[in-house]
Amino acid sequence: MAGFLDRAKAQAQDALAQGKHKVDEVHAQRAGGELLKKLGAAYYAEKRGSGTLEATQQALNALEAHIAAHGDGFLRG
Repeated sequence: MAGFLDRAKAQAQDALAQGKHKVDEVHAQRAGGELLKKLGAAYYAEKRGSGTLEATQQALNALEAHIAAHGDGFLRG
């Protein structure tokens, strides 16, 4: 009986870890999408004359840092 409970506990812990990993992935994708949107807005503002090159570069740097940490999977979907 103890073996069964140990296996059930291990399976529950594995499922919990997989669920947490998926939630983390979704959060990273959303954050990447927001950074990409900010880059687009900064670039548009720069080209329209109401933004600066520095703001665009900061947005690009933030996006590149996110990609280095989490990958670029959010760009595909």
